[in-house]
Amino acid sequence: MKRWLFLILLGIILSCFGMAQILTQERLDFLPLIGIILCFVVGFSLVIVSVIQMQKRTLELLVQETDGRAENDNSKVNSLIFNKKIYDEGPKIVVIGGGNGLNAVLRGLKNYTNNLTAIVTVSDYGESISESRKALNSMPLNDIKESIVALSKDEVAMKNLLDLQFNEGSLKDLCFGDIYLLGMKQLYGEFTKSIEQIKTVLNITGRVLPVTLEQVHICAELEDGTVIENKNKIPEIVNSKASKISRIFINPTNCKVAPGVIEAILEADAIVIGPGSLYTNVIPNLLVKGVAKAIKESKGFKIYVSNIMTEPGQTDNYSLSDHIKAINEHVGQGVIEYCIYDTGELIPEYIRKYNMKGQELVEIDAGKAKDEGVYLMQREISYVNDGYIRHNPDAIAASIIQLICDDLKFKDMQNDTKYVLLNDRLQEAKKTLKANGKNNNIRQTKKNAPKGESKFFKKYKDRIESIQESEIKMKVKAGIPVEDEKIIVKTQNLNSREKANKKVKNFIEAEIKNNKQAEKHANIAKKNYLKNKLKK
Repeated sequence: MKRWLFLILLGIILSCFGMAQILTQERLDFLPLIGIILCFVVGFSLVIVSVIQMQKRTLELLVQETDGRAENDNSKVNSLIFNKKIYDEGPKIVVIGGGNGLNAVLRGLKNYTNNLTAIVTVSDYGESISESRKALNSMPLNDIKESIVALSKDEVAMKNLLDLQFNEGSLKDLCFGDIYLLGMKQLYGEFTKSIEQIKTVLNITGRVLPVTLEQVHICAELEDGTVIENKNKIPEIVNSKASKISRIFINPTNCKVAPGVIEAILEADAIVIGPGSLYTNVIPNLLVKGVAKAIKESKGFKIYVSNIMTEPGQTDNYSLSDHIKAINEHVGQGVIEYCIYDTGELIPEYIRKYNMKGQELVEIDAGKAKDEGVYLMQREISYVNDGYIRHNPDAIAASIIQLICDDLKFKDMQNDTKYVLLNDRLQEAKKTLKANGKNNNIRQTKKNAPKGESKFFKKYKDRIESIQESEIKMKVKAGIPVEDEKIIVKTQNLNSREKANKKVKNFIEAEIKNNKQAEKHANIAKKNYLKNKLKK
């Protein structure tokens, strides 16, 4: 406010000075008159502009106090009407999955609507049960608690509260989150109803629903016939058997869906599946009786958010089409209409951290993915957070809301309050994402890159080649064949380990072939020289 108060004071001084000049001058020539008029106009304009800006700033402060989801540094007066009522009338969106991927989507979408429903897996078969759960005899609620944290206004405070473990007294080793959820269940009598009431009690955005109230076991059958009944053992056994997952199934297979899940799916304007562990977080939710059928019958957008990296022991060497195909093979086509996948190219140093763990970027085979009957949406949905590649909550949310806005526009609802306010919030989000992208020096996006070498490859070509050369030398020195190399930096032209190995192998073969040809030409030249010498 101080700057505007200063400008008001300055404007009053200039206006008074101009008025005083008119009153005190005996004679006014043309040029002095022009100067006096300008002085008066500038002073009067400063007063008006400063008053308007003070009122605007007052409204912005009101927005910040009444709308917790507004950007504190960039609050707009237009968002003043984007209040609780508008959030309550926002689009109904259902997010299905589990783990960090699901929470990233929820974290972005809570800025647009209150009508969010997170449907999560309830399974811990094969995992160690905490002392708190043993004492309270409670269900596996980790995914539910994480989703509650993602939907809360202050995520850090909520996480600290739910994860609080008592260290003394009769509550020793008990977790506050488990005690709270058990207390809510006893208060409301039904687990699903108690979870829904958390929305009001803890003042979170949206609600969290377990996909089923029954204890389910996630099992896997490999291509060699091996059946794994321990969810945690799936990656280990897959790697030891060197056999891929043929199918995933839940036990019991006829478990009932939790109350409210089917209704939420049928009423949704958009259904988001993933991202997350394909075989342990995404597909198991769809296998619960009635869930896949409800998704197919729903009139909302059916969106799959692709993983950025493969997962060891689950999706090794999986491409984008392999992820979509796996879902279709388990529940049939019709659960995915749109697929959002990442198009950004991350600097190799970050990818190498994942390569060392056996992970690599998911290969984008757009042609095969389209054959699965899916519309593809290219978006920059990844970013690096604390040195790890993560899904960008704001980018994913903006892509989903854009679909809903386009649909409203197609229905000629541009003047509808929902469209106007959603579109206004979306444009602000896009500006923020664009500004952050310009300041982000850890990724390079491919735009209109010609076939062959992309801009990214040209820019980092020397660095990539030096990394590859040093790694190959280290392996050769250690006596390990180059063909067994697992840590190969992935680029646009070398987007899989097999292609990289093949290229190295072809290079070596070409060098050997060139050496043989050179030796052959040298022998021929030597013979011709000797013949000529003998003739002479």
